[in-house]
Amino acid sequence: MKSSESFSFSHDQPTRAGILLANLGTPDAPTPAAVRRYLAEFLWDPRVVELPRPLWWLILHGIILRVRPARSARKYQKIWTPDGSPLLAISQRQAAAITAKLAERHPGPIQVAVGMRYGNPSIAAALAELRAAGVRRLLVLPLYPQYSAATVASTFDAVTAELRAWRWLPELRFITQYHDDPGYLDALAAHLRAARADQPGERLLFSFHGLPRRNLLAGDPYYCQCQKTARLLAERLGLQPEQWAAAFQSRFGRAEWLQPYASVLLAEWAKAGVKSVDVACPGFAADCLETLEEIALENRQVFLAAGGERYRYLPALNDTPAHIATLTDLIGRHAAGWPEFAAGYDAAARAAERATARQRALALGAAASPFKVAT
Repeated sequence: MKSSESFSFSHDQPTRAGILLANLGTPDAPTPAAVRRYLAEFLWDPRVVELPRPLWWLILHGIILRVRPARSARKYQKIWTPDGSPLLAISQRQAAAITAKLAERHPGPIQVAVGMRYGNPSIAAALAELRAAGVRRLLVLPLYPQYSAATVASTFDAVTAELRAWRWLPELRFITQYHDDPGYLDALAAHLRAARADQPGERLLFSFHGLPRRNLLAGDPYYCQCQKTARLLAERLGLQPEQWAAAFQSRFGRAEWLQPYASVLLAEWAKAGVKSVDVACPGFAADCLETLEEIALENRQVFLAAGGERYRYLPALNDTPAHIATLTDLIGRHAAGWPEFAAGYDAAARAAERATARQRALALGAAASPFKVAT
């Protein structure tokens, strides 16, 4: 274990709980160069593409990174905002709102940081921010309701890879899924109900990010959790079986992926006489390229070209108050037992304890000012 990094330590330094909100990531700009850097990191993750590394390196660098960045950059340009990447802007608003909600509910010091699995701000940068703030108890919340090795396990890999270089590890807790959490389902159902109140489509499609079918056969629970989320949402919305379906988007490569494919199903519905559809993406905590471009724009053209007349994408929960409350509830349950989340947290008593600890440390020969601890 070697690292050039260090951090300041003092015996009277306040400690706090830290919340790492993790999501997939985004390029720094909607340009081919920025997208190439992002895709090179994303697609090289062995959790994302499970192929032998030498073969995949040739495909990735010999073909994909020569062609796809320019194409993807044009898509990003369609959805880029004055605040930059929609995913990053929404994630930052979520963090600010969760920070405020936690302060309302819990008396202890709690720090929230955003870390992206790929791109910036990185998970390593977010963890460094939390460590500098004195975090000694860390809760990681990957913002993926349904578990998949390609998302949640990859986040775990990145967190633990960074923590391997730390000499003083924080207490660590990790949320792996919340696909059937009642609060999440209730918030999403209310959100969809309100969005469809004016003129609901004939059918509602729950579209989830796709994965190769071999992942399911290897034991990944993602497909089953997506199906359960869709079923529980349909029940809350009072939908009949013929009024909704679950499907999967973003197919990549030649292998068979989870089915039905969203674009194929939308075309089939239109050809069968369905004139209006609503589409929601219950696997996304924040809108991003996949929802705002592929689902909202590309699949709209698929449905209309096949004979449909009205297509509507229903936005993700993003930083809506109900979503923030749900995520704060989730954090509170998983952080139960930590002093910062205890109803009886006494800031004055904690400060007195730190002052006493400092005096004891000085009596034992500790330095009077904070010192650097190498990691």
